[in-house]
Amino acid sequence: MRIVNIFFLIILIIFNISCSKDQTKVSVINEKSINLQVLEAYEEGLSALNGGDVLYAAQKFNEAEILFPQSKWAPKSALMAAYSYYVQDYYGDSIAELKRFIKIYKKHENLDYAYYLLAICYFEQIVDEKKDLQSITNSKEIFEIIVKDFPNTEYSIDAKFKLDLINDILASKEMYVGRYYLEKKKWIAAINRFRTVVDNFETTIYTEEALYRLVEIYYIIGLKDESKKYAKLLGYNYQSSTWYEKSYSFFDKKYKENKNKSIKNRKKSNIITKKFKSLFD
Repeated sequence: MRIVNIFFLIILIIFNISCSKDQTKVSVINEKSINLQVLEAYEEGLSALNGGDVLYAAQKFNEAEILFPQSKWAPKSALMAAYSYYVQDYYGDSIAELKRFIKIYKKHENLDYAYYLLAICYFEQIVDEKKDLQSITNSKEIFEIIVKDFPNTEYSIDAKFKLDLINDILASKEMYVGRYYLEKKKWIAAINRFRTVVDNFETTIYTEEALYRLVEIYYIIGLKDESKKYAKLLGYNYQSSTWYEKSYSFFDKKYKENKNKSIKNRKKSNIITKKFKSLFD
């Protein structure tokens, strides 16, 4: 009886080993089959993208990612889906894909590209400074992340350039609103707008005018010392600008008159000199 039990135990062990081998073979076959399906879906997506059918392309890339989320093709497929939407200006869909990519694949080698494409999706939706600022602020936030976290990439170089453009747009909006308040004689509101330009967007082309407007407003409301402070700041940084000359005329009422006389005398002197020289020709 004991021998029979041992015999059955040996048969059971052999049977289990045989099943295990079969399961391993099935597992390998299934894995190969999934890999093949992923590649087929990916290649089909590329073909559709090249043919201009971006929606179908994105669908196939998403399919490739879902089929084998642990494979190296999954993050590539997710990025390609985002790019497919971007190509046809489906910015909302592209942004959703990119945000998901950044959340899931935090350590991926192409994370810098994902951030860059996300910033571009926001940037290309900017209309002008008078419209909704959401796209401007979103793109600025992402470009700043690129400059900070990926400083040695080609994306960082372009991000810095785009940030300059964005700051110009934001400063332009502040100036637009500030001029409106100035026209309506809402002095405090106008001052706040122009000071925002001076404090936050000092490298933009609007800083000179913003300083002049502060000189102007403070002079109008009788705060002469404050007006002189901004006039000095304007003169120190932009002494040769027309905005500085305009601000100077607030404190020297004969400035324009003296300047016109100087120009007139200079012209007269030039005429006399030319005539004098002609006598010896």
